[in-house]
Amino acid sequence: MSHVHVVAVITATPGQRTELLEKFNANVPAVHAEDGCISYHAVTDTADVGPFQTPIGEDTFMVIEEWASLDALMAHAVAPHMKDYGRATKDMIADRKIHVLSPA
Repeated sequence: MSHVHVVAVITATPGQRTELLEKFNANVPAVHAEDGCISYHAVTDTADVGPFQTPIGEDTFMVIEEWASLDALMAHAVAPHMKDYGRATKDMIADRKIHVLSPA
């Protein structure tokens, strides 16, 4: 399988997004060092876009990822630094939806 894209929608418990993003961003260099990681970054709503935007909300951010293969993504999911991140943030996350996508 060729490239795999991921859009993860992460909703923090109310008032926890800033701290959650700090922990996320601290983990990014370890993710970028993984074999097969092409892109991995968090995004939030852009202010003042206008009525055509559908905001994700003040407690939510998305993680946009691109991986060289499904195998690389699956290795990422069980990497030690991801397990540590999961333990450190589990009480800060109210909801998480992971969309794994292939090029159309």
